[in-house]
Amino acid sequence: MNGAESLVRTLVEGGVDVCFTNPGTSEMHFCAALDRVDGMRCVLGLFEGVVTGAADGYGRMMDSPAATLLHTGPGLGNGVANLHNAKKAKTPIVNIVGEHATYHIAHEAPLTADIEAIAWPVSDWVKTSKDAASVAVDGAQAIAEARKAPGRIASLILPADTAWNEAEGVATMPDVPPPASATEGQVRDCADALRSGEPVMILVGHRALRSDALEIAGRIAAKTGAEMRTEFAAARSERGAGRVTPERIPYVVDQALAVTSEIRHMILVGCKTPVAFFAYPGKPSVLIPDTCQPHLLAAADEDVMGALEWLADEVGAGDAEPVREELSRPDLQSGKLTIDTIAAAIGHLLPEGCIISDEAITSGRMLHPFTKGCPPHDWLFGTGGSIGRALPEATGAAVACPDRKVLCISGDGSAMYTIQALWTQARENLDVVTVIYNNRTYAILHGELRNVGANPGPKAHDMFDLDRPNLDWVQMANGMGVEAVRVETAEDFNRALQAAFAGSGPFLIEAMV
Repeated sequence: MNGAESLVRTLVEGGVDVCFTNPGTSEMHFCAALDRVDGMRCVLGLFEGVVTGAADGYGRMMDSPAATLLHTGPGLGNGVANLHNAKKAKTPIVNIVGEHATYHIAHEAPLTADIEAIAWPVSDWVKTSKDAASVAVDGAQAIAEARKAPGRIASLILPADTAWNEAEGVATMPDVPPPASATEGQVRDCADALRSGEPVMILVGHRALRSDALEIAGRIAAKTGAEMRTEFAAARSERGAGRVTPERIPYVVDQALAVTSEIRHMILVGCKTPVAFFAYPGKPSVLIPDTCQPHLLAAADEDVMGALEWLADEVGAGDAEPVREELSRPDLQSGKLTIDTIAAAIGHLLPEGCIISDEAITSGRMLHPFTKGCPPHDWLFGTGGSIGRALPEATGAAVACPDRKVLCISGDGSAMYTIQALWTQARENLDVVTVIYNNRTYAILHGELRNVGANPGPKAHDMFDLDRPNLDWVQMANGMGVEAVRVETAEDFNRALQAAFAGSGPFLIEAMV
């Protein structure tokens, strides 16, 4: 058994049975080991950003890591943007990066790079295996590191000779410590704030956005009269009819400040004090007033459920009835195709149990009001701000949950970053419906130019418009094996979306807005 085989066997033994791959020469022995070892599903991506984004989507839905396989420093570099998003989402990933043989590194071959330096900013743990005998032990440690709360990225660098040399065997994964409990002081402090008689907001994030945690947080809010909101950039929210479905903190700074202006206490559950995505001249970075005091109930890496149950007992909310969302769907609309008519169609037709990967950015901001009363569903959103995540994220979510429909919604500009994900969806016959809002521009950047007061002229606007030539999403999707249709009216969009939800396998709708 060589080092590569010992690593694959260790991964499978440790419960990592999916590997999103884009290998190169340094990883050939790992690829050969995948043939010899049963139990590992390999999913090829034609760009490393697809590989890392798919691992993010998989980990968000499974609460368990997939592996990646990337080729040396440049391959890792190509995948960094979606590893950044995954780290901000606190997604568990075992990120395996091939490296030159240890004795070859000194010769400064073309692909030689400081892989650890590239990996550290987007990882929580990084290690380079020193020899074949260490590979299995390092792999087991990487699995354990990825599984630590709240979910971590463990990057294991595998020099080629550690993969082809003889190794000793499979390693057992070390025990993973449970998340720390909230302290009595944290719980009492939050309870005192709730009893203060002053306006309180409960802000929930990460694990607190699952339906069981939201139910308890909703009881606390109902008992105490506190307002409840979610963080804006949430990795995964379980929402819909029958569930507690609070509104998000707004993205726009002035809107967020208006929401929090009267709040005097903010209880943080699985999240931090809200901050603006960007700095703007003359506007604050922190989205609460100076008169508002934050209170941490439980950080994202702590036992959020236990802390909420403790706080509910402390304020006597055990029997309180939370406000649950009622089943309601908007009517289908007709006429001109707009972001509202698209949102109405999605809200009217969304299947129960659907997983939505949302990177519509400007065009999709109105989707939440139209979908909050739909049957229960999961919503995946961008946590790191790096675009190009929705198509690969939807791909990974579909691999994780093959019995559930996945809806991917993206702007045309964002989708071009990782369009290769469509090929992977076709190859794996994944049940993903992709809606591309084709407005032929980076609309978010036009808005940000105004927000920062940059006084743009024609050159600036020209850098944000996606014309000369216009993108043809139907041709691009067809070229990668995905059936597609272009729609220009609300009626056509309604029919296309209904057919896509009724079918199976990948399908793309180009919505001209």
